[in-house]
Amino acid sequence: MNDIAPATREDLQGFTPEHETFVGIDSDGCVFDSMEIKQKACFHPLIIQHWNLGAVDELVRETASFVNLYSKGRGVNRLVALLSVFDLLAARPEIRSAGVALPDMTDLQQMLNSGAELSNEGLRRHIDQTGSDALASLYDWSLAVNNKIADTAQGIPPFEYARKSLARIRATSDAVCISQTPTEALIREWHENAIDGEVRLIAGQELGTKQEHLLMATAGRYAEGKVLMIGDAPGDRKAAVGAGALFYPIDPGDENESWRRFHEEAYDRFLAGSYAGTYEAERIKGFEALLPEHPPWDTV
Repeated sequence: MNDIAPATREDLQGFTPEHETFVGIDSDGCVFDSMEIKQKACFHPLIIQHWNLGAVDELVRETASFVNLYSKGRGVNRLVALLSVFDLLAARPEIRSAGVALPDMTDLQQMLNSGAELSNEGLRRHIDQTGSDALASLYDWSLAVNNKIADTAQGIPPFEYARKSLARIRATSDAVCISQTPTEALIREWHENAIDGEVRLIAGQELGTKQEHLLMATAGRYAEGKVLMIGDAPGDRKAAVGAGALFYPIDPGDENESWRRFHEEAYDRFLAGSYAGTYEAERIKGFEALLPEHPPWDTV
């Protein structure tokens, strides 16, 4: 299969349909069973190390796991997730009892409020504009996460039925990888598994949000009901709704079965125009029940 070069916004904005249908596909936790190892072996220990939180190691890991893996925040951009982790930690009485100082995330909140690009490049530009030492430290952490992932999260194959489904999709739909993972990591992971040729473009966090990816690639190009987003997180569904697309969920903890159902049943419904409605609603209802909004330690 041919290598896929990093997509640009111009690639998405100038996307030319080759089929009547379009399928956007998330990567981490969706095509690959990579969420747990990236979070638990890379993100979490580096949060603890970078901000000297060893005294509350277990609380940090529990909180970060809830935000990034087991809640409706699953799959959000790492900067948004990090702010949520520290907000939840600040509200935990065990943290206050331990006398641990949490970092001031005011500058990160202001960056998120500004609408700045949520990538390392966007973070670097915002640092140049503001001179924020706190964001410079955050940038170092984010680079360290990328390096840790490159060293650690290797040899992770796609889910069996994800690979089979990608081949089916490529034959009859325009397929694009749509993710908030850095593009460099996406290309490396898809290429090492020889599935980069199954999609026409690989779009990462540098090109904007998933909703923006979908809109740039599909707006005005496909008929109603002819665009589908596949993902494992509520943010994927939100992106689909915002872009006027249908949504097929990959259930966390039951990923290969979700892909098997897609391969043997749901994709045919999508192509036939019978996916929307009761069938889609049933899939989404079961998916949403898996991911709570509030943490288990929240008694409010």
